[in-house]
Amino acid sequence: MENLAECLEGLYCPKPQQAYRYFQQALAVSRESNAVFPFLPQFFRMAEDANSYIRTRGLLLIIANAKWDEIGQIDDALDSLLKHILDAKPITSRQFIQALPELAAAKPALAGKVCRALRQADVSRYPDSMAPLVLKDIRNTLQAIENADA
Repeated sequence: MENLAECLEGLYCPKPQQAYRYFQQALAVSRESNAVFPFLPQFFRMAEDANSYIRTRGLLLIIANAKWDEIGQIDDALDSLLKHILDAKPITSRQFIQALPELAAAKPALAGKVCRALRQADVSRYPDSMAPLVLKDIRNTLQAIENADA
């Protein structure tokens, strides 16, 4: 990636397609190297943003960088992160839940806590059109994490 700072600034772009392109670039770099990892504090802030698109980008970038987290920053923030299993926006919840197997693979010591949080999630807060989808994501994620442990 030519300009990492520009890319990370672009994660906040008000134009969804443009922001998504920057997000895809940051995600690809995160999966290949630790070049984006120093920006983990920014991703934690993004995960708490009022805008659900920014929240989702932050959460997914945190997970993509989990394998580079040797000092336990993600471990320390896990409780705060896991509340997004029941995010205010079910779409954010679904994307986060679907990414949790990647977190558990990168940080196996956190898998038990992740699975407990998934099992305790009460999806009744979501509309009838979304609750079954979130529940299905939870089941699939639990199965993926548990099968990886086997």
